[in-house]
Amino acid sequence: MRIFDRMDGFAEVEVVENAQAYLQDQIEQGNLTVPSGISYEFAGSYKNQVRAEKRLSIILPIALLLIFLIMYFQFKSVPTTGMIFSSIFVAWAGGFILIWLYGQPWFMDFHMFGQSMRSLFQIGTVNLSIAVWVGFIALFGIAADGGVVMATYLDQLFERNRPTTCKQIRATVIRAGQRRIRPTLMTTATTILALIPVLTSTGRGSDIMVPMAIPSVGGMLLQVVTLFVVPVLYAIYKEWQLKHSQPEQV
Repeated sequence: MRIFDRMDGFAEVEVVENAQAYLQDQIEQGNLTVPSGISYEFAGSYKNQVRAEKRLSIILPIALLLIFLIMYFQFKSVPTTGMIFSSIFVAWAGGFILIWLYGQPWFMDFHMFGQSMRSLFQIGTVNLSIAVWVGFIALFGIAADGGVVMATYLDQLFERNRPTTCKQIRATVIRAGQRRIRPTLMTTATTILALIPVLTSTGRGSDIMVPMAIPSVGGMLLQVVTLFVVPVLYAIYKEWQLKHSQPEQV
């Protein structure tokens, strides 16, 4: 039995796959001979990682489907649910962007009050571990909150006012955006602020909690864009409905 650990900057699965490929290449070239009746396999935390990835490949689509169904039962509209659901994919992109930034040597390479920001936030290469994917699953639920708040108020205003022209539709959407942009921004800000202590944590458990928090912070930062996208998509959808309902009324 041989015991080895991975080097910094390499994921466990990647290390084992490289080792497997190397050994297989040596066997094919004749540099390594495996005696008859002898076999080898990789064990340890690598197996747990592979097993967890298989489970996540099932849990991840189920989580997205459940979030979509919950929002659909709330709004009873596939287009409205789709508008809100788009914020999840935007947040997903934000999580991956922050993971990429963590691997760049220039990211947050400055000092504040004599403290290195890279050292404070433990910035370095982030491997796509199970903790990271769990962070993404948590992000999906958080990312939909802002869109739900905005879409709920839009539905209430349109039900109350029932605009009959494109100009009235746009005015209603602008009014809803002005009333709900501040609460949604406050929710996003408090979520990010609450995760900062996790990003700067050290000691036992930080190797799991920090990678779990990175996708949530990156996703929430980019998810702010959807607070403007959802009202625009809602206005486009209502204008389309208005244009297609007018010939029927005539």
